[in-house]
Amino acid sequence: MYWTLELASYLEDAPWPASKDELIDFSIRSGAPLEVVENLQELEDDGQPYENIEEIWPDYPTKEDFFFNEDEY
Repeated sequence: MYWTLELASYLEDAPWPASKDELIDFSIRSGAPLEVVENLQELEDDGQPYENIEEIWPDYPTKEDFFFNEDEY
Protein backbone atom coordinates (compact mmCIF):
# COMPACT_ATOMS: atom_id res chain seq x y z
CA MET A 1 0.00 0.00 0.00
CA TYR A 2 1.33 3.41 -0.91
CA TRP A 3 -0.19 6.86 -0.83
CA THR A 4 0.71 9.99 -2.74
CA LEU A 5 -0.81 13.45 -2.49
CA GLU A 6 -2.62 12.85 -5.75
CA LEU A 7 -4.16 9.57 -4.58
CA ALA A 8 -5.09 10.92 -1.14
CA SER A 9 -6.72 13.98 -2.72
CA TYR A 10 -9.52 11.72 -4.00
CA LEU A 11 -10.56 11.12 -0.38
CA GLU A 12 -10.64 14.78 0.71
CA ASP A 13 -14.37 15.05 0.05
CA ALA A 14 -15.22 11.64 1.50
CA PRO A 15 -18.08 11.54 4.01
CA TRP A 16 -16.00 11.44 7.21
CA PRO A 17 -16.28 9.54 9.50
CA ALA A 18 -16.58 6.53 7.23
CA SER A 19 -16.06 2.79 7.39
CA LYS A 20 -13.66 0.97 5.10
CA ASP A 21 -16.54 -0.20 2.89
CA GLU A 22 -18.02 3.31 2.69
CA LEU A 23 -14.65 4.73 1.62
CA ILE A 24 -14.26 2.06 -1.06
CA ASP A 25 -17.79 2.75 -2.31
CA PHE A 26 -17.14 6.51 -2.32
CA SER A 27 -13.88 6.15 -4.24
CA ILE A 28 -15.52 3.94 -6.89
CA ARG A 29 -18.52 6.29 -7.30
CA SER A 30 -16.30 9.38 -7.49
CA GLY A 31 -14.09 7.89 -10.21
CA ALA A 32 -10.90 7.59 -8.17
CA PRO A 33 -8.04 5.63 -9.74
CA LEU A 34 -7.83 1.90 -9.13
CA GLU A 35 -4.80 2.46 -6.86
CA VAL A 36 -7.02 4.29 -4.34
CA VAL A 37 -9.48 1.39 -4.21
CA GLU A 38 -6.63 -1.12 -3.88
CA ASN A 39 -5.06 0.87 -1.02
CA LEU A 40 -8.39 1.05 0.79
CA GLN A 41 -8.93 -2.71 0.36
CA GLU A 42 -5.58 -3.32 2.10
CA LEU A 43 -6.65 -1.39 5.22
CA GLU A 44 -7.37 -3.30 8.39
CA ASP A 45 -11.07 -3.37 9.18
CA ASP A 46 -11.69 -3.42 12.92
CA GLY A 47 -15.28 -2.24 12.50
CA GLN A 48 -14.50 1.30 13.68
CA PRO A 49 -15.01 4.19 11.25
CA TYR A 50 -12.07 6.27 10.10
CA GLU A 51 -12.44 9.85 11.31
CA ASN A 52 -10.21 11.50 8.69
CA ILE A 53 -7.50 10.90 6.09
CA GLU A 54 -4.77 11.09 8.76
CA GLU A 55 -6.02 7.81 10.24
CA ILE A 56 -5.44 6.15 6.88
CA TRP A 57 -2.21 7.94 5.95
CA PRO A 58 -0.56 9.38 9.10
CA ASP A 59 1.95 11.37 7.02
CA TYR A 60 -0.77 13.26 5.13
CA PRO A 61 0.40 16.89 4.98
CA THR A 62 -1.74 19.49 6.69
CA LYS A 63 -1.74 23.28 6.48
CA GLU A 64 0.79 23.38 9.32
CA ASP A 65 3.27 21.49 7.13
CA PHE A 66 3.58 24.39 4.71
CA PHE A 67 5.91 27.19 5.71
CA PHE A 68 4.05 30.39 4.98
CA ASN A 69 2.38 32.96 7.14
CA GLU A 70 -1.21 33.52 6.04
CA ASP A 71 -1.34 36.76 8.02
CA GLU A 72 1.19 38.34 5.65
CA TYR A 73 -1.10 37.97 2.64
